[in-house]
Amino acid sequence: MKLATLKSGSRDGELVIVSSDLERYTPAGSIAATMQMALDDWANLAPDLAALSEKLELGMVEGEAFSENDVRSPLPRAFQWADGSAYVNHVELVRKARGAVMPDSFWTDPLMYQGGSDSFLDPHAPIPLASEDWGIDFEAEVAVIVGDVPMGVSREDAGAHIKLIMLVNDVSLRGLIPAELGKGFGFFHAKPSSAFSPVAVTPEELGASWEGGKLNLPLLSHLNGGLFGKPDAGVDMTFTFNDLIAHAAKTRPLCAGAIIGSGTVSNKLDGGPGKPVDEGGAGYSCIAEVRMIETIENGTPATPFMKFGDKIRIEMMDGEGNSIFGAIDQMLERYQL
Repeated sequence: MKLATLKSGSRDGELVIVSSDLERYTPAGSIAATMQMALDDWANLAPDLAALSEKLELGMVEGEAFSENDVRSPLPRAFQWADGSAYVNHVELVRKARGAVMPDSFWTDPLMYQGGSDSFLDPHAPIPLASEDWGIDFEAEVAVIVGDVPMGVSREDAGAHIKLIMLVNDVSLRGLIPAELGKGFGFFHAKPSSAFSPVAVTPEELGASWEGGKLNLPLLSHLNGGLFGKPDAGVDMTFTFNDLIAHAAKTRPLCAGAIIGSGTVSNKLDGGPGKPVDEGGAGYSCIAEVRMIETIENGTPATPFMKFGDKIRIEMMDGEGNSIFGAIDQMLERYQL
């Protein structure tokens, strides 16, 4: 089942069901008006949503033409957005580039920060920022939406609470990160609004590609039309989503609709740092990673961060080359007061 949030007069939009080929949709308002309403009563409402989805697939409901330009992020705002760092290769490169030793605990205890969740960007909306000097970067990630998760949930039970899966562009301002972390209190200005894929899908929709709390498919990032990265989201994932959810719920329950991110998807190559796509590697899911490798190998980075007018497209295809979630397709623009 695939769900989306159609733009409407409400800031929370209108819940719709989308066909598996992303061609048609039908309103789900008779079951739940919004995505959050569906998540709040998922056990009771999901069967009705699934039945309507089946009718749409079978042509028993005609539906209307679906356009990714007409939707918001599946949750235009959320009670919780917590982003992990499941791909420790990425963290290791960050620290190596600045000459810092990585503690052994990073391999056993996930990193996680609490991001702003009150204003997500639409998947095809511009990224509005005030200055290129902030070191503007994209981060291609996978994210899950959970139902109610009890405090202290085990990693073995955590996966059962995953209701939906989607993609995310976790916009990062690399130039602002060092000073904020230097204060010892974490990100704030360095993590502006994120954008999520046009549709969110149930684990069942992914079939064998979803296993053990991992999504085992390449995540594609195109920067200004060129393939920048295609790392497999199921490879080199040190912490599964089961691990991340259990970590997030260690000292608090998670409310239905909470979003947990994977962090930047990152693959190694032959046990070492990855390589660009045009050199036979899987490329990268953010600009910072290639700059780290350039720093390690050459002493200084060469690849620039994003400039106004740059475009980033993030997408994932199934085995037959069909888009699963639709595409996050954004252009960086100067913010004007």
